[in-house]
Amino acid sequence: MTAPPVHKTFKLYINGKFPRSESGRTLPLFDPKQKSEIPLTQIARGSRKDVRDAAQAARKAFAGWSAAVPLLRGQILHRMAELLDSRGREFEEYLTFYCGATPARAEAEVEAAADRLLWYAGWCDKLAQLYGTVNPVVGPYFNFSMPEPTGVVCAFAPPKPALLGLVSLLAPILVPGNTVVCVVPLEAAPIAVTLAEVCATSDLPAGVLNIVTGDPDELMPHASVHREFDGNFLVSSQAEVVRDIEAAAANHVKRQLTVPAHAPAWWHKSDAQDVRWMQAFLEIKTAWHTMGQ
Repeated sequence: MTAPPVHKTFKLYINGKFPRSESGRTLPLFDPKQKSEIPLTQIARGSRKDVRDAAQAARKAFAGWSAAVPLLRGQILHRMAELLDSRGREFEEYLTFYCGATPARAEAEVEAAADRLLWYAGWCDKLAQLYGTVNPVVGPYFNFSMPEPTGVVCAFAPPKPALLGLVSLLAPILVPGNTVVCVVPLEAAPIAVTLAEVCATSDLPAGVLNIVTGDPDELMPHASVHREFDGNFLVSSQAEVVRDIEAAAANHVKRQLTVPAHAPAWWHKSDAQDVRWMQAFLEIKTAWHTMGQ
């Protein structure tokens, strides 16, 4: 007798744990390749309180992650890339089954995502050299400029490409020492939660990365105005959405980075990995020190 398959439950990822939504709500995810009234799975539908809990976890984790030695952050991101690659077959199956990708495209996306994580991991211990400097001043002083992370960033992930798009947003936020809450749409939820499992087993401290899945139209208005966030990273070409998110960022003095929505093929290009995406969530601290006699 063959045992029935055990279907995976896709929950949220908050503070290093996988809770259900506090409301108990779920959203059905249907087969993208064919019309069917039977859903493939149920996705946790995050609420306003879930966003708040994730923001508080990210704020609590910020002190430790931002103070970590840059080399250590790079090693952790490198470990994430290793684990992502080792679970590549699983990601490929999910991209095909839940996102409708062809096997060839799924394989290419997993490979590109692992490579992108490695690319960003190498920047962790180089930001100080890139953005820091010794400033020439008149007087018996040393004047240094040094990069520091902005704080807690809210990222709004694109539905496609589910894995590569998500990695492309999260990595440049994490490299400088920021923590992140990522709002993920229904279509990309299985991939995002599986990536969270990779993060949970790669020594990434609890609370550094948090995933809230659900309906972006419901979550965006709350997340964009939440005072716990110091920045927003938005991928969208919808003029009304961009206007509302950027207006909320300006009103709360948040850092804002907006990237237009592109076809999945664009995310495989070098344009989708940019040091300016890290720079968007950096602050430059200037310090003065007297010269010794």
